[in-house]
Amino acid sequence: MPITSVNGGDCGHRHQPCDDPGVNAPEDLSAAERAFMLNAFEIDILPGVRGDLDEPLASAPPGELVPILLPLIDRGWIDVCRVIPWTPPSGGAGFQPGPPLAREELLNALVDADNWEYPESGDWIGCVTLTHTPEGRLTSW
Repeated sequence: MPITSVNGGDCGHRHQPCDDPGVNAPEDLSAAERAFMLNAFEIDILPGVRGDLDEPLASAPPGELVPILLPLIDRGWIDVCRVIPWTPPSGGAGFQPGPPLAREELLNALVDADNWEYPESGDWIGCVTLTHTPEGRLTSW
């Protein structure tokens, strides 16, 4: 199924750069970079990216994954956030991405191996999550 660009035109590609003026045409991304872009699109917590990575990266330590993620952050396509509580209109308990972490805090969060594992409690509040920036949402990956 082709994706629709932000300006409503069908770019005719699925996760490929295109000529659509509403979409940033990035350099060719590696499969691992696309996995991080997908994780940010899904607004999953950080460990979720492992399911989209091929081995040996799927089981790699953070030190091998951070160098793949940092260029996407530095390009301004992905923000690193912590999950915070949110109360939906229905009044139930929910969660959402918090504000982007400052550079030093995000570096510390990304090298912490615990942030690359699902919490045993099942509670995502405080977990690291990736989100697309406005620029990242315009990037065809």
